[in-house]
Amino acid sequence: MTEPGTPIRVILADDELLLREAVMTLLALEDGITVLGTAATGAEAVELVRKARPDVAVLDLEMPTQDGIEAAAEIQLIAPGTRVVLLTRHARPAVLRRALDAGVSAFVTKATSVKELPSILRSVASGGRYVDGAVATAALSESNCPLTEREIDVLRESLDGATIRVIAERTHLAPGTVRNYISTAMTKLGAANRVQAARVAWSEGWI
Repeated sequence: MTEPGTPIRVILADDELLLREAVMTLLALEDGITVLGTAATGAEAVELVRKARPDVAVLDLEMPTQDGIEAAAEIQLIAPGTRVVLLTRHARPAVLRRALDAGVSAFVTKATSVKELPSILRSVASGGRYVDGAVATAALSESNCPLTEREIDVLRESLDGATIRVIAERTHLAPGTVRNYISTAMTKLGAANRVQAARVAWSEGWI
């Protein structure tokens, strides 16, 4: 937590160069905020935090090598004093829960005005939290997920149309076990195939 009047040291990670540079330029114009560096992947963000020890790490949710939530969880281990702000296009309630479990202090959608971001960073740096209002409302009204953790795992790996063999390799399960989990998930979700089941689960925010 930064003391009042102390400059807030920030790192920014986003795989989209245009957005990364735009946000960096905006923050550089703000009094009391210093951008220590930027990263294009989750792994780069973790390494940057390890070296720079910023007050706040602003992470995109969807990045190569590690997504923002995975990077946030690792950052909490190596630099527990660094607060994490997660940026996302897909403000799904289940993602919010994962983010909070990973120690994220703020959950901000990319629909948020860039003018609001500096005040969010100041609040987070001083120990506050922020959750986009629409996401918080959706989380309160979200239906309960009928899937088990393993069913969620195999459906997550099914989103890109992967074969049973590939899903088995990714999840370290036997192909027959993967088939059983997928079959049960399809029945629960009323889906005709594993890709459709995965898309239903994704649209509900469960994966």
